[in-house]
Amino acid sequence: MKNISAFGHKTLTWIQDVGLLIIAIATIIAVGIEISSMIEAKTVTLADLLLLFIYLEVLAMVAIYLESGKLPVRMPLYIAIVALARYMILDMKSLDTWRMLGVAGAALLIALSILLIRYGHTRFPYDKVDGS
Repeated sequence: MKNISAFGHKTLTWIQDVGLLIIAIATIIAVGIEISSMIEAKTVTLADLLLLFIYLEVLAMVAIYLESGKLPVRMPLYIAIVALARYMILDMKSLDTWRMLGVAGAALLIALSILLIRYGHTRFPYDKVDGS
């Protein structure tokens, strides 16, 4: 039974690593496509920079997970804030007041969530368990 469990764990870990590799490769390809479109347009906009920042955050998230085996919940939240900012920048002219307030409110709620999580981690740290 222990061999089956070890095999299952190794298999899932391998599948997970392959999935992370696919995410990393796809993100690198997306960065290349974005850079080539900026070169073709001969201009760089704030929306382009924010999109590149999102790609870098995704790569950082993959690297942190591969290095530590853990994914800080804050990383996707940071990506969400940047994505909301990019959405506001791209669609600013077409957003009505309430939608703009909704997007800004969502970004504020995510930022407050990050603060709450960080406070919780410093005030109530995890117990150390077997070398982790």
